[in-house]
Amino acid sequence: MLDPNTNRKDVPVEFTWNLADIFPSDDAWYNENEALKAMPERISAYQGRLGESADTLYDALKLEDEISCRLEPLFGYASCSLDVDQSSAKYQDMRGKAMSTAVAISSAAAFFTPEIMEITDEALEKFYAEKPELSEYRRALYQIRRKKAHILSPAEERLLASAREMAGSPDRIGSIFRNADLKFPSVADKDGNLHTLTAGSYGPLMESDDRVLRKNAFEGMYSRVGEFKNTAATILDSQMKQLKFFAEARGYGSTLEASLDDTEVPTEVYLNLIDAVHANLPKLHRYVALRKKLLGVDELHMYDIYTPIVKSADNKISFEEAKSTVIEALSVLGEDYIELLKTGFDNRWIDVYENAGKRSGAYSSGSSRPHPYVLLNHKDTLDSMFTLAHEMGHALHSYHSTKYQPVSTADYVIFVAEVASTVNEVLLNRYLLSKTTDKAERAYLINHFLDSFKGTVYRQTQFAEFELMMGRMCENGEALTADALNEKYLALNKLYYGDSIVSDEPIACEWARIPHFFYNYYVFQYATGYSAAVAIANRILTEGESAVRDYKKFLSGGSSTDPISLLRIAGVDMSTPEPVNSALSYFEELIEEMEKLS
Repeated sequence: MLDPNTNRKDVPVEFTWNLADIFPSDDAWYNENEALKAMPERISAYQGRLGESADTLYDALKLEDEISCRLEPLFGYASCSLDVDQSSAKYQDMRGKAMSTAVAISSAAAFFTPEIMEITDEALEKFYAEKPELSEYRRALYQIRRKKAHILSPAEERLLASAREMAGSPDRIGSIFRNADLKFPSVADKDGNLHTLTAGSYGPLMESDDRVLRKNAFEGMYSRVGEFKNTAATILDSQMKQLKFFAEARGYGSTLEASLDDTEVPTEVYLNLIDAVHANLPKLHRYVALRKKLLGVDELHMYDIYTPIVKSADNKISFEEAKSTVIEALSVLGEDYIELLKTGFDNRWIDVYENAGKRSGAYSSGSSRPHPYVLLNHKDTLDSMFTLAHEMGHALHSYHSTKYQPVSTADYVIFVAEVASTVNEVLLNRYLLSKTTDKAERAYLINHFLDSFKGTVYRQTQFAEFELMMGRMCENGEALTADALNEKYLALNKLYYGDSIVSDEPIACEWARIPHFFYNYYVFQYATGYSAAVAIANRILTEGESAVRDYKKFLSGGSSTDPISLLRIAGVDMSTPEPVNSALSYFEELIEEMEKLS
């Protein structure tokens, strides 16, 4: 494991991703960016003509595919380069140039949607008959036409497209603030030794068995974040205002409705999740009470919520060990899946360790041209091993969708985005549990799973509820001030965690460090995706090959149909509450086993 303060240039190449697979050099990237500047003129040649014939419509859509396949690596290269060194002015400029190029193209193509909307159903069916190849775009064209009530005139669409770059400012400002400018003090452990506190190291520090260190890390993090709470609140206020602007411009009833409509997910799914979790908060309170008992503390604090509660939690898991274990755990998905996984491991799809200026957290790029890229900040912990399995689940989902779907339906929607990643986590946990009958080791693994479940289902639903509160405040004309957000967040924290824990005052500022609030009502899908994943993993382990076959059809489905139908292919019906309730019941079963083991 590297020192997190290592300069990027000093990171051994084998632990870095190979961006030369996208462009061999920065110069090649600049050449492509220049070449793409000719695209607006090519697009404009089709303006006013999309409905004239099947051939014209088909050719225009093919051009759109070409542009998409070229813009994706352009963004991927610039974004990945910047994310491993956020202080780099060069890569900030490159990502800005990529955004400008995309905006120019998007503005030129603003006529696509309104012109496609103007084609009558009869004319479009005639086009399909005249040119069978056009059927490749049937799903994509349906996705456009189903939003007819929310499509504006060409001039208005052009104006909204031009505003997109400005609308992304809160996210970009927030990212630079959190990852490049916000610095934290070193924190002492019980022996007075100092530890580096960063956004990336905070998680491992909170898992330490040294309570003094945990408390100091907690207070160091939130005292520093609290100093900038007004800045953070202003950035979030701007984020919600731009969401409101676009929602109102398109005639949606709320920012939630506008965000979920892109993925054909009814708002009731979001609201029903919150209701279901509220009804099951006693299970979380039971878990919190068990944690307090097992830690043997008079008062359980928020800095006690992440530390493992068994001795073996100190075990170190190297990156090589993590890769080997993940391969073994996922072998139930078949040889083809494992070979693809090894290809990613062996060919530098992954940027492994934290370095100075690197973006915190972990992600899969989602881009699969030429292949996905995964960012990690590996810490040689069990949690990091699960993160590896999680992000490679995303990566291989993207790979399958891109390989088996045409460009127009290759991108899967965010409602299913967390399913494949979490299936990998569940399979890894079940594999590890299957390898031991030792009570201490089982307790350790169950504790990790319970913590993961708590963080994914309960915590992300808490975030989702808070984001919904912010959206409604903005829609009601209320300013998102730091004091108002602190008050609401603290109250929500107390509701979710109950009376067995002290909701320490600094936790009221936690909202200020959560990047997902800039993802437009994204986080609820961690909870729904987790629930679906538990059901799919159970089916794979009990039914074997037939379930794996269905699951790979889901992985290869992209956005070829709506997300509810895609999950039905894998054997899960998210139109019912059953998967969420089943997952919550499994959470309770594990609490019961943990109580018996302790």
